[in-house]
Amino acid sequence: VTAVHAQASTLSLMTAGQGSAFLPYGQGLARAVASNGGPLVTVRESKGSNENLSAVDADPSLLGTAFLGSAFDAVNGTGFANGRKHTNVRALFPMYETAFMVAVLRSSGLSGLKSLDGKRVGCGPAAGPAEGYFRAAADIAGIKPLIVSGTPADQGKQLLAGEIDAFWQGAVVPIPSIVAVTTAADCVVFGLTDAETAAMRARFPFMAETQVAAGTYKGQTSAIKSVAAWNVVVAHKELQEEMAYRLVKAALTAPDLVQLAGSAAGSTKASNAGVNTVVAYHPGAVRALRELGAIVN
Repeated sequence: VTAVHAQASTLSLMTAGQGSAFLPYGQGLARAVASNGGPLVTVRESKGSNENLSAVDADPSLLGTAFLGSAFDAVNGTGFANGRKHTNVRALFPMYETAFMVAVLRSSGLSGLKSLDGKRVGCGPAAGPAEGYFRAAADIAGIKPLIVSGTPADQGKQLLAGEIDAFWQGAVVPIPSIVAVTTAADCVVFGLTDAETAAMRARFPFMAETQVAAGTYKGQTSAIKSVAAWNVVVAHKELQEEMAYRLVKAALTAPDLVQLAGSAAGSTKASNAGVNTVVAYHPGAVRALRELGAIVN
């Protein structure tokens, strides 16, 4: 009986690869939930949001970290979902905001999207969210770069070695992989122009304009403007309501969440539940969020 109970009370949280923001956040979240009376959660590396959403849609024992843009495609059957609506995915709670930007070596002389025409640009995992939004941004800017796939950690090394010309990434600010390259070498980090931002927001209605303060990255002397959107933790609709409730309650009341999951977790609050208008909340999550003062439809 004990073994069956243990299996039923263990969930796997799919995150992303080495160098991503999802992985350390997920590892810290799992520890915080366990120490605050929530269910046992094990953490798995993955290729990120798209893979996580498809896996969760198929398996009630899985949880996933997901960018709202990918979730939008999943529930609508657009983009990577390729016509298949992920009808089983439900949201548990908001995580933090993801912003998109580019890092280049200062010696390259590159600055701005238009300068990346014909250049080798690392965009994270193949067919992942970062690649999808870079392709859209490139289309808006009227450029044809050569897109290179890989993990954020590997692509940071490729940039430093001159194997790629630029590195586009979306994650919580400061983006860990961009911090790594700007610390290791003299780099320039840039975002989008006002016109490019407006065009991206028109194309992707879940996105917002964001500004990254000067000094966020080593050598960054002026603010960076770009687009951003939130991330959420998702579950299968058949996840037991009581377990979903316990998980959300434990995550959002954990006193050591920021300490364990990083500064991004400072945004992991019930009061931010309204940022998600893309994926319906799980009934267990709705109960927990309302108890914590959130207004959830």
